[in-house]
Amino acid sequence: MRAHIYVDGFNLYYGPLKGTLYKWLDLSCLFREILHPGHHILKIKYFTALLSSSHSNKRKISKEQNVYLRALRSHCEEVEVILGSFLTHSTRLPLANPSGDFEFAEVLKTEEKGSDVNFAVHLLNDAWLDLYDCAIVVTNDSNISESMYLVKKQTSKKLGLVNPGNRHPSQLLLRHADFQRHIRTGTLKRSQLPIMIPGTNISKPKIW
Repeated sequence: MRAHIYVDGFNLYYGPLKGTLYKWLDLSCLFREILHPGHHILKIKYFTALLSSSHSNKRKISKEQNVYLRALRSHCEEVEVILGSFLTHSTRLPLANPSGDFEFAEVLKTEEKGSDVNFAVHLLNDAWLDLYDCAIVVTNDSNISESMYLVKKQTSKKLGLVNPGNRHPSQLLLRHADFQRHIRTGTLKRSQLPIMIPGTNISKPKIW
């Protein structure tokens, strides 16, 4: 069965990866272990956005993210990285504990733009182009539910759901999934990229 995998990069990072030793993750290896052997993985689409390096406390994280994306592209031939963007703007927000005349504060608000839209569009478009028999959705973002619904309504494709976090999976997503899989710690441990990516000068960051 031809399989495409659609990965919400930030859901994956902030779910089972952040604060662990397993962020140097080999996506091809991970999903080969999670899925049934009958799934022939043709494509893994990884949706994320590049972190801004404009603030000093983010420069190191931004550099490490770039190294990881280079490693994925070099080592995992099925992986395609699809980038959204971050938009930072100033806005006035009410204080949780206002004091005297100070009820509001001007803050910088950073929002990720485009990744969920890209995710939904690729899931639908690839189905209509008949590029897969089964799509595996790796997210817990209920915004993707409508695209899953349309895939099921308008095609005969199968849909799988991988919840990347520790929270209960979204019922809106489960409603359209034919099966569900989980990401376990042992699987993450066994699915790490080589410390040095063969044939390149790319190596795992020391604190990654």
